[in-house]
Amino acid sequence: MKYTYDNYYKNPKQDNAMHKVADALFPEGHCEKAYQSITQWSAYEQTALIQLDDFAKQMGVANVLYKDESTRLNLGAFKALGGAYAVQHVLETREANGDGSLLNADGSLSNADGSPLTVCTATDGNHGRSVSWGAQQKNIPCHIFIHAGVSEGRAESLAAFGATVHRVEGNYDDSIAECIKMAEENGWQIVSDTSWEGYREIPTQVMAGYTVLAEETIQQLEAMDTMPTHMIFQAGCGGMAGALIAYFWKHWRENLPEIIVMESSMSDCVLESMQRDQIYLVDIVDETLMAGLSCGEVSELAWPILRHATSHVLTVGDEGVKPMMRFLAKSEGERPNIVGGECSASGLITLKTMMDNPELKKSANLNEDSVVFVLGTEGNTDPELYKEIVG
Repeated sequence: MKYTYDNYYKNPKQDNAMHKVADALFPEGHCEKAYQSITQWSAYEQTALIQLDDFAKQMGVANVLYKDESTRLNLGAFKALGGAYAVQHVLETREANGDGSLLNADGSLSNADGSPLTVCTATDGNHGRSVSWGAQQKNIPCHIFIHAGVSEGRAESLAAFGATVHRVEGNYDDSIAECIKMAEENGWQIVSDTSWEGYREIPTQVMAGYTVLAEETIQQLEAMDTMPTHMIFQAGCGGMAGALIAYFWKHWRENLPEIIVMESSMSDCVLESMQRDQIYLVDIVDETLMAGLSCGEVSELAWPILRHATSHVLTVGDEGVKPMMRFLAKSEGERPNIVGGECSASGLITLKTMMDNPELKKSANLNEDSVVFVLGTEGNTDPELYKEIVG
């Protein structure tokens, strides 16, 4: 089956300003602190970088490298790195400033005024799992806001970590708005992976947590003695893509591989922003099966990175998601069977779409010598849905 695409954008504005925007996002020592902290967590282990020999052969490229986040911190998604680290950062900052994190006799925490310290966030699922897990580790109350399109399975997984789950009518952006409103009314601390005007510090810490994944990848590539020619990143609000691109650039500089960003055509905020050369809010009408990509606005922290480093943006529908999940689950080569969720299929869908369409293949310089990195962002974080799709 030939894969088609909905929209495509080649970035003529790609330039060499990365040294400014990457250093502005992650000052010296910022990511190193996150790495040193997270790698000390008891549940921490590197996730695998797998060579998809069967897919590379089908696509006619030299190699496809798949970073498998399905085992991350026993939470099954890369976002486990960000939310929990940001919760830890909130506590450490309050302790350092002497304005909170007061330990009560029962082991709970309070603000300096004696009110309970409570964290909250809006989520499509995986970020909320990380925040709720991080809050549970520190015995902090947690409230999670989900929108109408989030499955019951994901809602139940959030509650399993002790979070109070609030379902909001509308889309992801509506759940963010409700989270902000409730936080202001109750004095809760928002731990969001999306930034907006006046709210940047915590999302920056979330992104710093994600860079642990990038440092692992660099170590694994060096052990393999290989280097990608292309890297494909899926984008919701762009926080993960921006964080990883910035970290890779700080390591590889002018040798940064060609960067391709993929989005759902139902929530194409990066492409629309690229076309206008400014952040543009997309009104999400229909929800994509790739739930983690359902975001209507690019993070203002990620935007400068995406704007300067991305060479191509591609938007696709949901048609390839289920077949690609099944393909990951059943190896046709030497690689292991892989538990990949809906968003994990997106990098492979993007590569196949570009190889199936000569104009895209040529534009992105994809050929038999290409080594393509893709990110398997999640495992079966919605077990019932995964079983329904894969069996």
